[in-house]
Amino acid sequence: MNLPDAEKLLETLLAQVRGRVTPDTGIVGIVTGGAWLAERLHRALGVNTPLGTLDPSFYRDDFNRAGLHHGVKPSQIPFDVDGRRILLVDDVLFTGRTVRGAMNELFDYGRAALIELAVLVDRGGRELPIAAQYLGATLEVPRGQVLVLDRGAGTAFTLTLSDKRRERTAKP
Repeated sequence: MNLPDAEKLLETLLAQVRGRVTPDTGIVGIVTGGAWLAERLHRALGVNTPLGTLDPSFYRDDFNRAGLHHGVKPSQIPFDVDGRRILLVDDVLFTGRTVRGAMNELFDYGRAALIELAVLVDRGGRELPIAAQYLGATLEVPRGQVLVLDRGAGTAFTLTLSDKRRERTAKP
């Protein structure tokens, strides 16, 4: 399968979001890939509100089935969520369960005025009625394969396919 250039998809996403995000918008990335994308969007858009990150692992409805993960990272929302417009960012939208978990966790921080979703790739296969308002691309990915966003030296993004879920760790 020929995968698109992740950097070009990020440019597409940035063009869609630019002008729709204010300096007071809260940008929150879902770890790991979504946090990397959120960091780049935050910097490019010049948002004043500090960048937030979420690891919604404990909020997923399939957490008990998947078991305790040693790589769960603490969430950091360094701003008041109440009444704020939130741009939630993830790398790949698949079943919708991660996004649902992230929204549930955001509700623990307060009641946002609006939550919008930006994803680099929508691969279909939704199990919940979740949709992105901002999207880099839609790709058909065969069942049993995972689309992975990687960050190489410098911060350049690449997309790869993997036959199984693999652990990713955030690179500084």
